Amino acid sequence: MATRQDGAPLLALRGVSKSFGAVRALTGVDFEVHAGEVVGLVGDNGAGKSTLVKIISGSYRADEGEILFEGRSVEINGPQDASNLGIATVYQDLALCDNLDVVANLFLGRESLLDGPGRAVRWMDEPSMERRSLELLDSLSVTTIRSVRTPVAALSGGQRQSVAIARSLLGEPKVVLLDEPTAALGVAQTRQVLALIRRLRERGLGVVVISHNLADVFEVTDRIVVLRLGRRVRDFDVRDATQEEVVAAITGAEFGTREEEDAG
Repeated sequence: MATRQDGAPLLALRGVSKSFGAVRALTGVDFEVHAGEVVGLVGDNGAGKSTLVKIISGSYRADEGEILFEGRSVEINGPQDASNLGIATVYQDLALCDNLDVVANLFLGRESLLDGPGRAVRWMDEPSMERRSLELLDSLSVTTIRSVRTPVAALSGGQRQSVAIARSLLGEPKVVLLDEPTAALGVAQTRQVLALIRRLRERGLGVVVISHNLADVFEVTDRIVVLRLGRRVRDFDVRDATQEEVVAAITGAEFGTREEEDAG
């Protein structure tokens, strides 16, 4: 497990707030991730996790606050801005096409093309894409997919997650956001995905894991950031924290506020 980073963060959010009408989704949230670090983002439903991720990925714009990337202030006005900076997001639904094979899914929208017999004709460079697919999966030590020509519909949940994560790396991002990467996976498949997350850290990427599974979060992350009611309430170093402490922060029990909120 990586040690906590002391240098400048790769990605930092400072004082970020977001409202939807009268509903305050985020209030003054600070968040950061360093290169070669895995950060877990946890909280109850409605805590603000999805809103924060969508601000980072460009789906939402923050109402207040600042985003810094590699130490400079940036604006993320849409998903393309995030991608151009080097931020990739793998959502829980994975956005894979079941009827296409692994190669086609990896290169969907970014196909390698060859010039055809006329200027208006271009052909997909299938051998090149297949070779790059094999190299990419090999670099991530993904060994359970026997053929990159296998339709995605025939893959297990863990294999599908591996394809989605591998696809996110084709743009050579520096930060990868993973939304519930082990949800609905069996034990063996979960192990595969957690090992893949560790390899992302080894490549020097900043990784953010959004998850409700605290066992997985403790196994693979270096820090755990807790959101509650749209505010960041704790930032734990996993070496010094217990699951009970994190649960207390999530529920508000450590602040003695759960009863007050329920009564209100």
